[in-house]
Amino acid sequence: MSKTVGIRELKQDVSHILQTVREESVEYVVTYHGKPVAVIRPFTDEDAALQQEATTEDELWALQRLGQEIAAAWVSPKGAVELVDEQRRW
Repeated sequence: MSKTVGIRELKQDVSHILQTVREESVEYVVTYHGKPVAVIRPFTDEDAALQQEATTEDELWALQRLGQEIAAAWVSPKGAVELVDEQRRW
């Protein structure tokens, strides 16, 4: 089920509109000067999976960048694996 709501009405009634979306799974088409500009709809399991995937990709990218920064600043003649091995022996 889809309803239409103008920007002004959305501003005035946002709590009620979001409650309706959450509790009744109603979808709203938001209009500006009568033209559709956005859709407010319930957050689905698929949306959650896509969000988790995007978060994971962001975190992996950040780790890769950190690894590159560490490699660029590395000053020891030994590699990280060798140093960790030495620490384990102590």
